[in-house]
Amino acid sequence: MKFSAIAQAIGITEESSLSAFPDRDPDIAGVAAVQTAAPGTLSYIEGEKFAKYVETTAASALILPKNEALQAYANDRNIAWISTPDPRLGFARAIALFYQPFKPSPSIHSTAIIDPAAQIGDDVSIGAHAVIQAGAKVGTGVCIHPNVVVYPNAVVGDRTVLHANCVIHERTRIGADCVIHSGAVIGSEGFGFVPTAAGWEKMEQSGITVLEDGVEIGCNSAVDRPAVGETRVRRGTKLDNLVHVAHGCEIGQGVVMAAQVGMAGGVTVEDQAILAGQVGISNQARIGKGAIATAKAGIHSDVKPGEIVTGIPALPHKAFLKASAVFSRLPEMHRTLRKLSRQANLD
Repeated sequence: MKFSAIAQAIGITEESSLSAFPDRDPDIAGVAAVQTAAPGTLSYIEGEKFAKYVETTAASALILPKNEALQAYANDRNIAWISTPDPRLGFARAIALFYQPFKPSPSIHSTAIIDPAAQIGDDVSIGAHAVIQAGAKVGTGVCIHPNVVVYPNAVVGDRTVLHANCVIHERTRIGADCVIHSGAVIGSEGFGFVPTAAGWEKMEQSGITVLEDGVEIGCNSAVDRPAVGETRVRRGTKLDNLVHVAHGCEIGQGVVMAAQVGMAGGVTVEDQAILAGQVGISNQARIGKGAIATAKAGIHSDVKPGEIVTGIPALPHKAFLKASAVFSRLPEMHRTLRKLSRQANLD
């Protein structure tokens, strides 16, 4: 594609080198990271950390931030460019012009097992050895890859993709345009046991799990159903690999969770919160709207909306940084304390 055609397709045309240098419109054959880009590829610069690569990249074109100095340097190096407040978003859209994930054409493999009482929509792809059980409803345009199991009375919304080896348990409701990656388990039994004199007695998990439209669940993640009521993940939320959402949790809209986040039962995560890798959340805690928990944070109580928390146990981020600075000085402070104690005893 011509670079100008890419700029038009991704909706970035207001500010570019094309207006000043209309003859500088290279052919672009693909996209690449700025550090490893080759001639004929498009890359991007995001923030000051990567600005230095304008001097060394071999890319033929760049998506730049609103930075006149970077734009001028790209001109000096004969690199075509377009500018936008969010270069990463522009690059994401450019990738989609050159790459689309594998999606089989609509068909039902001969080895798939579909109960006669299941309802299957139009233009559905069902792969080898998939199992669709009685009462399940599969919407229009759904793609079910090999070895997927959909339990009785589960609902899978239009255009949702179920990748190989994921499992959708009974009565689970999945909305439209969701993606469930390989090995994920949706609607499995919550961890419910009651202690008795004879040992742990199982509490049956009679509730349901609901994923609203546009939810994405990463590989080997689990979203459990509760004893009663529902576990709900709201519209547009994205979970990375190896995330555990326990029974009765409520996850808001547009939430992002990185790998290995784990939460106990009854947790509420409000809209647009961000949980970094390996964050752990204790029973019944509430994470406020737009809050951020940094990697490995251990959350034992509620987090206010918009607050950033860090550490184990989690503290407000600024307080954690101050505490960390003190922690590194503890050996020195301990020596000083012992010295003062000896002097006091001598006196």
